[in-house]
Amino acid sequence: MRAVVLQDGISYRDLAEMMQERGVEVDPSTIFRWVQRYAPELEKRVRRYQGHRPGSWRVDETYVRVGGKWKYLFRAGDKHGQLIDFMLSDRRNTKAAYRFLRKALRTMSDYPPSSITTAKLASYPKAIQRLQKEGLLSKKVEHRTSKLFE
Repeated sequence: MRAVVLQDGISYRDLAEMMQERGVEVDPSTIFRWVQRYAPELEKRVRRYQGHRPGSWRVDETYVRVGGKWKYLFRAGDKHGQLIDFMLSDRRNTKAAYRFLRKALRTMSDYPPSSITTAKLASYPKAIQRLQKEGLLSKKVEHRTSKLFE
């Protein structure tokens, strides 16, 4: 039996072949469905054991095609590039920015940000102020803008 070394880019077909070598017959599409069904729950349960996360968030958005339709992909990451959260939206406005930041704050409730760096989209300051006014985000959180996101 050979050692299994998981790496970036391993396909579901590769996984199915590795399982077949061990006597388990499974179709790659079944593995894909398992990932779709169980990965979010596993990620949610493991997140609390990943240790301290930096308090500095980087937030941006981009326009992507999903299922043949154009959507805005909002995403937040920490200063080390680890994904905090993401959200797809039809619009790139204050309401969408607020929904996304509220979602990210819920996801990282144990590790709230000390600073949030965004592009110069006017929606972010309004969304951050609303979250602070509602008590969902500390008033001490510093909002920064960066040209690197433009």
